[in-house]
Amino acid sequence: MWYYLQHGKNFRPQDIYVGNLLSGLEAIDAGVTTSVDWSHGLQTIEHADAAVDAFEAVNGRFVLAYGNIQRGPWEWTAEPGFTDFYRRRFDGKGDRLGFQIAFDVTGDPAFPEKAAFEVARDLGVRVTTHAGVWGATGDDSIRLMHENDCMGPDTIFVHASSLSDDSYHRIAACGGHASVSTESEQSAGQGYPSTWKLRQFDIPISLSHDTTVWWSADLFTAMRTTIGADRARQHLEAHAHQETVTNLDLRCEEVVHWATRGGAAALGVEDRVGSLEKGKRADVVLLKNDDSPVMFPIINPYGHVVMQAQRNEVHTVLVDGDVVKHEGRLVGVDLARARAAAEETVSYLADSLGAEAWESGMCPEVPERQKRENPYQYTKK
Repeated sequence: MWYYLQHGKNFRPQDIYVGNLLSGLEAIDAGVTTSVDWSHGLQTIEHADAAVDAFEAVNGRFVLAYGNIQRGPWEWTAEPGFTDFYRRRFDGKGDRLGFQIAFDVTGDPAFPEKAAFEVARDLGVRVTTHAGVWGATGDDSIRLMHENDCMGPDTIFVHASSLSDDSYHRIAACGGHASVSTESEQSAGQGYPSTWKLRQFDIPISLSHDTTVWWSADLFTAMRTTIGADRARQHLEAHAHQETVTNLDLRCEEVVHWATRGGAAALGVEDRVGSLEKGKRADVVLLKNDDSPVMFPIINPYGHVVMQAQRNEVHTVLVDGDVVKHEGRLVGVDLARARAAAEETVSYLADSLGAEAWESGMCPEVPERQKRENPYQYTKK
């Protein structure tokens, strides 16, 4: 909430640039060749241009999901500058840079967001929306989208937690994709990470991080936390029925699929990236670290990638055939310059907010815990 409701409006275009630059570099370093920026903070076209400038400075594959949390999507998508921006920065520019529209459906019965869906349809771009976020975007949001023909295979539902079976049926029926951000859901309270539920309805799944400010762009961590949360839920459900699970439903092979081909399918680019096949783009990640005891013995490659592999084993990364990381180091990147730009942004924000607001944001108050009285006391008071 520190960013969403309070201080996000203080970010300048150059601050957006720095955030995207660092996140893009981190993604490449972690072996993520394609990233979607669910960009809340594009208050102006200048902010949006800065976001794209950062992506063009990183030799990766990126999708800008244009969002502006400060205003309703039916407002900012209707402005001429918005469509002009899309045509100027994306239209006909190739597949290294993609575009989506990012906004939430609040559940207002008037469904004002329909106008933004119509803009997306006119432009021929996908919509990504936060769905099943506890207390914010629930079943009413899904129902309104479905009843107004505003969801389909080109819709990505981020989180997709805290929903009823009816909503999952609607998502499945329209062919929508889910993007699960397990680390975020575990900490920010959108709901229990939803892969255990999505699998029941055969809804296609991809993995995401929500934000690399709080967490990381490391898909190894995303895979590991996701399979852990899913398996923990299966055990919990079984224990509630006095049952024991010996063979788990979710396997490492499926999680690797979510991290690779699942993401490509959600973006509608599975014919070009997501797997190593003849005729596809050369987006390749090689894992190798002879100095690491984690790298041997490799008995099950899928299990190794999900359960053992780490960022420091990403030896080489190619994007569209370009070598962007080799022998564990980013290629052609001026990290000192990026570091200096980040330090300037942090100093600016700290100064503009003031010491008290900055400190309360960085170190929020910890609520007082209430201790339960233990009825089994074996010592005299």
